[in-house]
Parts: sequence; C-alpha cells; structure tokens
Amino acid sequence: MGDTKDSDEKKVAGTGAVVGGVAGGVMGGAAAGGAIGGMTGPVGAAVGAAIGAAAGAISGKAIAVDPAEEEAYWRTNYTGRPYVTSGSTYDDYGPAYRHGVNAYSRYPGRPFDEVEPELSRDWGTSRGSSKLEWENAKHATRDAWQRLSDRAERAMPGDSDRDGR
Repeated sequence: MGDTKDSDEKKVAGTGAVVGGVAGGVMGGAAAGGAIGGMTGPVGAAVGAAIGAAAGAISGKAIAVDPAEEEAYWRTNYTGRPYVTSGSTYDDYGPAYRHGVNAYSRYPGRPFDEVEPELSRDWGTSRGSSKLEWENAKHATRDAWQRLSDRAERAMPGDSDRDGR
C-alpha cells in the first residue's frame, strides 16, 4: 500500500513537471522569437520574444496545477459523476483522479486515448487502497485529465488539445 509521503512527493513532482514544462516552453519560445526578431533590431527582438513566448506557452500547455485544489474539487464533486457506482466512496475514486492529474502533467500535449495504455499499466502502482479495477477507474482518470485539458483550452486560443472543442 502507498506511503503518504511518497504519494505527496508524486503530487509535487507532477506539478513540477507542468511548471517546468511551461517555463521551458515560454523561455525557449521567447529565446527563439527574440533571435528571429533580433534580425530587425531591438523593437523586432521585443516583438519576436513576445510572440515566441506565447507560442512556447501554448505548446507547453500553460496552466498551473494545484494538486490540493484538484483533490478538493473531486472530493466535493465525485458523487455527481455518471460513472460512480452506488456505495462507492471517495477513497475508491480519489486515486483515479490523482492518477489523471499526474498523468496530464507527465504527458503534456498528448491526448488521453493515446496514453491510456500506459495509464492502465500504471494503475496498479497508483491505485493505493482503491477497490476499482482499471475499467472503472479510467473514467475518473479521464475526467480529471479532461478538467485540466479544458482549463488549458480556456486559457489559450484555438483548439490547443486538438479534441474538436
């Protein structure tokens, strides 16, 4: 069974991956944009850096993920989800929501369906004391993933996650 300290470290690592990815995307985009803009002088460099930073943020899925906020959201809202079975508790679904939040951070820019085989494989080590098998847990995992994807979509113009929405 999972150790709380290990679980907390995994949550922080997942958040760090998003923050690091965003920072890397923004800084790399800004550097590339600035280099291109530098060919036309200081004003061009500033404009190029701004455009490059925006492009880098978009490719880095620029959203901040607060694991505690996600935990509180799902703890309050899980009972209204259509996949939750009668008699289940948050202790069954909580690990699946955390799995989705952490996975979204680990696989930036990839659609859920593409990484679902890896998530299925990893469920055995992420589930803790959850009684859910993957066929049931994947709905909560996808739900948490989609919540973050939708948040990123609202923060950026266009269909950044290419899901048609």
